[in-house]
Amino acid sequence: MKVIQISWRRYMVPPLHEEGPRFLAIFLVLTVLLAWIWLPLVVVGALLTVWCFFFFRDPVRYVPTRPGLVVTPASGVVQMIGPSVPPPELEMGEQPLTRISVFMSVFDCHVNRIPVGGEIVKEVYRPGKFLDASLDKASEQNERQSVRLRTDDGREIAFVQIAGLLARRIRCDIKAGQRLATGDRFGLIRFGSRVDIYLPPGTNPLVVLGQNCVSGETILADLTSDEAERDGKGI
Repeated sequence: MKVIQISWRRYMVPPLHEEGPRFLAIFLVLTVLLAWIWLPLVVVGALLTVWCFFFFRDPVRYVPTRPGLVVTPASGVVQMIGPSVPPPELEMGEQPLTRISVFMSVFDCHVNRIPVGGEIVKEVYRPGKFLDASLDKASEQNERQSVRLRTDDGREIAFVQIAGLLARRIRCDIKAGQRLATGDRFGLIRFGSRVDIYLPPGTNPLVVLGQNCVSGETILADLTSDEAERDGKGI
């Protein structure tokens, strides 16, 4: 039996995403300036600095390893589940697929992870508006980065990083032709945003509206199972 050892230091003080130190330095300088203006303001600066640290946290994830499992690429709340046509730039046709939308607040971990292993077929950036990411129309009108992935058994899945009201930069570090494993890091969005996942035809979601998700760990669907969609009763 394999025993997993947990480092409490890494759990309580997780490592930072590589973009974090730059912003943390900015907030530290801001704290010093606030203290120089009026000493009690140092409390405000300190709180903002702590928030900045946790925004860019990049904690260790324990990714499910069973083939066919689709994990959430983002931490946050399942906001929408329903049929929707994938972004046209991905050229996946006009057939509606089951879309799961995960909304990330400014307090969630914003490091995004690959939902299922496979090859990146296409990735397209499209500029747009910065509407509230909780709105359904944000999928069509907001700035976004769309990705089409093909699994080893030939199924295709799409996932889309969508900028939000406060988000002003989408970072996506993957390119077409790359092969990636489930749970690999692939990007980040600043500050507060949403990720949409489009499941292959016939795949039922295994999460419900309002459910909290952990990127790289929470299972959204099982491509190899015909388990019925969950109704969320009692959640």
